[in-house]
Amino acid sequence: MSSVATIDDVEFGMELVPFEPNTSLESVRAFAKAVGWGLGGRFNDHEQARKEGLPGALVPGIMAMGFLTTMIHRWAPAAIVERIDTVFRAPLLADEPCSLAATVTDIDSHTAIVELDLSVKNSANETRVFGTARVRLPKG
Repeated sequence: MSSVATIDDVEFGMELVPFEPNTSLESVRAFAKAVGWGLGGRFNDHEQARKEGLPGALVPGIMAMGFLTTMIHRWAPAAIVERIDTVFRAPLLADEPCSLAATVTDIDSHTAIVELDLSVKNSANETRVFGTARVRLPKG
C-alpha cells in the first residue's frame, strides 16, 4: 500500500515505501544556507569537513529528520507527526546515496496513534540513523 488515509488503513508490521532523498552536496549547501549556516564548513565543502576531521561534508541531522518526516507524509499525507526521536550512529555524508525505511510497530486505534521504527542506511547498507516516530492519523 503506497499511502494511508486513516488509522483503519494501518496494519501492524506494515512497511512504508522506502525513500531515497537528495543528499547531493548542492542540496545540502542549499539547506545550510536556508537555515542560516552560510557557506563553507562541514556542511558545504568536503575538503573543509576533512580538515575538521570528518570523512566529508555532512548531511545535517535536522535535514535527515526532515527526510524522515517527508517519508512519513508520503505514506500518510494527512498525518500529524507528533514526535521523531533519532540516534545518529555515524555521519550521513553529502553526495552519498541513502535509503530511509520505516515499519509500523504499534497501533492505538482508540487514540489514532501509530508508532514507527525508522532507519537511514547508506549505500553500503550501514545504519547511520535510527529512531522512532509517533504519528497521529485521522480516524476512519
